Amino acid sequence: MELQLSTPALLFSAITLLMLAFTNRFLAIATLIRGLHKNYLKEPDSELIVEQIHNLRHRLTLIKNMQLFGVFSFLLCVICMYLLFQGYTSAANWVFVVSMLSLLISLGISLVEIQISTKALNLELSDMEGIFEKRKSSLDIFFKKDEKN
Repeated sequence: MELQLSTPALLFSAITLLMLAFTNRFLAIATLIRGLHKNYLKEPDSELIVEQIHNLRHRLTLIKNMQLFGVFSFLLCVICMYLLFQGYTSAANWVFVVSMLSLLISLGISLVEIQISTKALNLELSDMEGIFEKRKSSLDIFFKKDEKN
């Protein structure tokens, strides 16, 4: 299969949409950190706030790496297109493969970050568990929690 100029060009829209999503996640976390900082100044001994701050610091590192690999993939797509334009098909193929691997790594890190963000939401909900356990709902049949021994 021969790589054509339009193939890496197709990745432009996908990569830019991913970068936009990653940036939105970063901005949301920045807002959360600012809010937690205000809460921490009011209650510096709160275990929940300290746990959330630790979680957000880890997520910031992951988002930074997601963005890094996404930008690297985008850059390699541009280089690939240039190599194809110049007629260096073999080199362009290898650059395109590395670009795809970089994009794959970025998506993999994104999956890890989503798992961690779910853990953060569970931390947020943990202090309300007693309220939810006392409350009865018609949907309890479907969403019943496993009983702990």
